[in-house]
Amino acid sequence: MSIFNYKAENKKGKIKSGQIVAVSENDAIRRLNKKMFKVKKIKEVSNSLMVKINNKLTPIKNKDLVIFSRQFAVMISAHVTVTEALYTIIEQTENAHFKNIISGIAYNVDGGALLSDALKQNNHIFSDFYCNLIKAGETSGKLDEILSYLADEMEKDFDMLNKFKGAMIYPAFILSGLVAVGVVFIFFVLPELTTMLQETGATLPLPTRIVISITEFGQKYYLAIVIAVVAFIFLFRMFLKTNFGRRKFDYLLIKLPSIGKLFQLIYLVRFCRSLSTLLKGGVSVNKSLAIVGDILNSTVYKDIIKETINNVSEGGSIISALEDSDYVPKMIPEMMSVGEKTGRLDDILEEVAKFYDKDVRNKLNNISAIIEPAIMVIMGLGVGIMVAAIILPMYNMASQF
Repeated sequence: MSIFNYKAENKKGKIKSGQIVAVSENDAIRRLNKKMFKVKKIKEVSNSLMVKINNKLTPIKNKDLVIFSRQFAVMISAHVTVTEALYTIIEQTENAHFKNIISGIAYNVDGGALLSDALKQNNHIFSDFYCNLIKAGETSGKLDEILSYLADEMEKDFDMLNKFKGAMIYPAFILSGLVAVGVVFIFFVLPELTTMLQETGATLPLPTRIVISITEFGQKYYLAIVIAVVAFIFLFRMFLKTNFGRRKFDYLLIKLPSIGKLFQLIYLVRFCRSLSTLLKGGVSVNKSLAIVGDILNSTVYKDIIKETINNVSEGGSIISALEDSDYVPKMIPEMMSVGEKTGRLDDILEEVAKFYDKDVRNKLNNISAIIEPAIMVIMGLGVGIMVAAIILPMYNMASQF
């Protein structure tokens, strides 16, 4: 799919400039002629090989989807047609890969396809959750509201993910620095020091002997260590791709002290928020649950949702499987029960999501507050051992004179 800039004369004799998505230049001219335009000038925006490669390699981030939805909502609410809105977004989109994706969507919509169907053809970018809500918006005539709501919900997920990443960046940075210092110390500083100390024939202190042993082991078997680490990472990734491995890992993750509770809350916030959004969009309960099950990355909660779907299909309540689970706080099924009775399940779920979202943020702040001093203590111990390994033998040598 390519983007073409064109100048054409409409049936009133006025010259109009714009962009059109087409398979080829001839296809672009044919599509313009079909709209009663007489083409004066047409040129492909870019057809270089490097641009096409870049289009494929540039990742599409959550932020790109948020901006797309927000811009789309504003234009639809201003009564701009879907096709015109897509072409405007193409011009404003900086991400080359995403621009190409939107171009394909615009091409299909311009050819008569529904927006929801055009989005489904790119299900690696637009989830079932997104496409089903767009379809609900098309059916109800509230596409602008749905797009705006989607942007809000994705921003909330984006903010929560950023908060979690932010809490982990500082510890990861400190640990990386400590490892780097350790590698330099073991492979460059200690070998010189070891040679000098061994020449003196002095009895070395225990910390120095331990560090020297680690250094000699690292120098002798460094290749085997690298291979072992790479092999472990590879095998662990393969293990996670199996159903058994993924299930074991997911259950272990939510059972970890402190951080396991945090992961439980993150999954529950996504469950409540996503289910609320779908129900507000007019999607049926069973279909909403199935879509939410696909969104969640935890097999633990996928299993709970499958049980819930079976209960609802058999005429039971949505809360039965949730009540029996050890990984769902009792407050959630109790609140959902109230929502079912009052016919306000979507609103209740939204309130529950807000409540637990605050809890997630508080826990992230607490974990950050605990991790930072803990990392500093570990770093201090590591540096202290290294310094002691150097200073103690030198001090002993100096005291002999």
